[in-house]
Amino acid sequence: MKNFGEIKSLLKNSLLLAVVSVQLVGCQTFKDKVVYAPAGDIMQSLAKEHTVPYMLGTEDVAVSCAMSEALSPLLMAFGRVTSNPDQLGVMLGLSAGACEEQRAWDNELRYLRAMRDLRPDEAEDALITQKRHLVSASKRQFTAYNHLVSYYGEPGGECPDLDDDFDQFIWMAGMLSGLQALNNELQSTSSIGVPKNIASKVERGTSCIDDDQWWGVPMAMKAAVWAMLPGALPHGENAWERLETAQAKGEAARVRLPNVLYAMAAFTNGKDELVKDIIRRHADQVKRHPANPDYALIDTTATIQLQALSDRLWTENTGHRTPMGGLGTFWDDKKESNVEVMDLDDLL
Repeated sequence: MKNFGEIKSLLKNSLLLAVVSVQLVGCQTFKDKVVYAPAGDIMQSLAKEHTVPYMLGTEDVAVSCAMSEALSPLLMAFGRVTSNPDQLGVMLGLSAGACEEQRAWDNELRYLRAMRDLRPDEAEDALITQKRHLVSASKRQFTAYNHLVSYYGEPGGECPDLDDDFDQFIWMAGMLSGLQALNNELQSTSSIGVPKNIASKVERGTSCIDDDQWWGVPMAMKAAVWAMLPGALPHGENAWERLETAQAKGEAARVRLPNVLYAMAAFTNGKDELVKDIIRRHADQVKRHPANPDYALIDTTATIQLQALSDRLWTENTGHRTPMGGLGTFWDDKKESNVEVMDLDDLL
């Protein structure tokens, strides 16, 4: 009888535990389906219809960067209870990667100053820190690219259905992420698994969106790949002419992102004088023609990227960054003479 009582008690406890477990699981499922999933759908819809357009119309790149780093876990977690927010993941990864790029730039400048001052320990530490940030940037950008692949499929094959402007914009942003992920991985001299054929896939994928509508960026991406990868240039093409054409389209639209791709291609090919000319022209354009208000964030991002290149050149040659208000000027510019030029004809 004692054994029967123990068995009865054990069965009772087991049944109670099973009931509680079922209730807990059921409660969690209820919350996921009735509370969290609708909230996630609303958040995705809000971000697509309002948050992204709002942020694109602002000029504060630092706030955009901080927002992406802070909100990525919250927004992407909704993928556990509803459809994965891949389109948002593209934007968040691209922006969060830019945060790490800026940290890498700061350490690159610290490295250059230490080298000028013959401080090898400081230089080595700065170089290591720079590479760590480049690795982190590359990982975030590669994640963004993978969200693109998850939602639309791999670039380079048949074009996906890009039904509206938002789809086309995300397609372009995702491909930019892929190129930046590869570039940052190469600069870090580390391997995080970014496929080297991303560049060729992006080069083909740019044909899926209209070059005129997107300020020359698709052609700038394609031509930058041609200019930066040996053997990528098709027969009969001229990458530099294409980049110049893309530059003009970006200026006409006042979304001057092609300038960054043009300058990066020139910098990679050791064309420092061309880099200077692109930065001079960009600075002049920004002063005379304000950014397109719908895409002010992208135009400002282009300016910050070019300022980073300018800072690098200035620091290499002077030990400090571009002077305040001096974007578009360089240390070796010829000074205008203060001597008044007299017309000798007036003296005759």
